[in-house]
Amino acid sequence: MMQRMGMMIGIRPEKIKEYKELHAAAWPGVLAQIADSNIRNFSIFLREPENLLFGYFEYHGDDFEADMERMAQDPETQRWWKLTDPCQIPLASGAEGEQWSFMGEVFHCS
Repeated sequence: MMQRMGMMIGIRPEKIKEYKELHAAAWPGVLAQIADSNIRNFSIFLREPENLLFGYFEYHGDDFEADMERMAQDPETQRWWKLTDPCQIPLASGAEGEQWSFMGEVFHCS
């Protein structure tokens, strides 16, 4: 069963250029790990001047927590996050230790 997922996070204004450059040349190993974690159609959108990132993806697996834990243990992904995490500002309303804040779907029209 496919699940649509939305998430948000802030971005440091002085890091926007760096963040865009990183994602314009995303590492093949990171992209492979995303696919291996049952994620498809992953997009990140930027809203300026509020400096918010919105991420959207479709999850095609059956154990999201296990897939995300496996991704978090991947050394290539960990190196990637060491570059991208400092660009981001977790939302004040996020849970303790939460990087991206997930959102509940309110409406979908296909």
